Amino acid sequence: MLGKLPRWTIAALLFPFVIALAFFGDFADARAAAPLPQKAAAAAAPVLQNDVFWKDTSGNPIYSQGGGVLKVGSTYYWYGVKYNGAVSYYNNPAGGKNSNTSFNAITCYSSTDLVHWKFEGNAMTSSDIGGSSWVGRVGVAHNPNTGKYVLVSQLNSGLVFGTSSTPAGHFSRAGTQSSIGNVSTGMSGDQSVFTDDDGRAYLIFSNKSGRSNLYVAPLRSSDYLHVDNATRIYSSSAGGREGNIMFKRAGTYYFCSSDLHGWNASHTYCIKSSKISSGYSSEFVLQGTDADFSHVTQTGLAFEVSGSSGSFVMFGGDRWSDFAGNGIGYNQWVPVTFDGTTPVFHSLNQWNVDAAAGTWSVGSGNNHVLNPSVEADRVSQTKLAGWTNSSNVSSDPNSNHLGGHTGRWAIAQSYASAYKAAMYQTITVPNGTYTLSAWVKSSGGQKAANIFAKNFGAGEMDRAVNQPIGTWTKVGISGITVTNGSIQVGVASDANPGNWVNVDDFELVQTGQ
Repeated sequence: MLGKLPRWTIAALLFPFVIALAFFGDFADARAAAPLPQKAAAAAAPVLQNDVFWKDTSGNPIYSQGGGVLKVGSTYYWYGVKYNGAVSYYNNPAGGKNSNTSFNAITCYSSTDLVHWKFEGNAMTSSDIGGSSWVGRVGVAHNPNTGKYVLVSQLNSGLVFGTSSTPAGHFSRAGTQSSIGNVSTGMSGDQSVFTDDDGRAYLIFSNKSGRSNLYVAPLRSSDYLHVDNATRIYSSSAGGREGNIMFKRAGTYYFCSSDLHGWNASHTYCIKSSKISSGYSSEFVLQGTDADFSHVTQTGLAFEVSGSSGSFVMFGGDRWSDFAGNGIGYNQWVPVTFDGTTPVFHSLNQWNVDAAAGTWSVGSGNNHVLNPSVEADRVSQTKLAGWTNSSNVSSDPNSNHLGGHTGRWAIAQSYASAYKAAMYQTITVPNGTYTLSAWVKSSGGQKAANIFAKNFGAGEMDRAVNQPIGTWTKVGISGITVTNGSIQVGVASDANPGNWVNVDDFELVQTGQ
């Protein structure tokens, strides 16, 4: 399961009116400037835990990538692809990239609470689809004319369609398509299926080669078994876009994509319009995705969660990266809220979601550090996403370093001559008591080397790491009482020539009010 349900006390059960008032405050967006427009979820809501491998209700790994979610009644159905390389990575996360995208099956999972997912079976397998070198980017829509559920997926250099009489049933191959009209390269690049609130379904995609052109194309209304002529809605001058998704809020359509990074972490780029096929705005970066590259993901899927008390958009970020290197876990789901017509991405490690109410809140175990395992940048850098550097030498001794505690990268401080260096981030958090921890290796011998917490309303608190530490070791600082709504955390060195320290997997968790 994705998380565990907290148990109410008998007293709480006897006083439901107290529960009705027990909402978390508006600190759910601790790092975003925009206020939250909806109520927070009650404390009893299921816990959605990111940065782990998710499991289904039978305890088996969830394998679902490059897919989409369809709501039928009160049940959500999640379709995606199981690749053989995903299984290898799950069994050996430290084994490095394996790049094995060979197709196993299109899977189907169901849930009513968006946290506990039941495996419904394989929607389509290799025998259903036929021989293939690539299957991916799956979406499902319900056609009101035929009553069928229609699956659309990339198959090699074209599309394949499948139909089923039920959303969780086995899908039978129902046709293929080799080109889409009005597309510069004839076929889609990364794609998703979007169903509008009038029931019409569309393919959302960029062109196959170059991917600088963004398109919307309706599925043939009679049966959804063909993609009709596309309309180009935007041409990007800043490079190609992939991972294309769409969501709608209050009559505004948002078409969002990632950088052309090959399944790697990216900012999320969006355009918006009041019409699905025209009038789109200039491209903008989705607020909240810059400091940690969309919670170290690529755009994967999006859908609205609407309930009795509110609504938000669920953003599904995908961690492909050739099955290693973007942090643990394949799927990272976070809420998107709105400040007027401006969408705001909330980068959360743990949060509570009440699907029936359409509300959410920050989880009590949320890690408030952004890009804590420094995987967002993908390549060697001295200026890391979400982090700030300082040093007293001309070349920055701060960088990322291959060979992290988890993932590929870790923070590194080292230099050939004597140096002072710090890498840190300042985080807005609710007042309360916190524990800071990190995993460390160190050469030792520094005049001083510390994991630190400061500027939280009291004096600096440090954990010395200037002794030799040859293997990854977890160190921590507990009892940090924040009274001013902010804290700065990081690593600092006052070092002799050749001294070094590596740090990975920072974690700042609230432990008390």
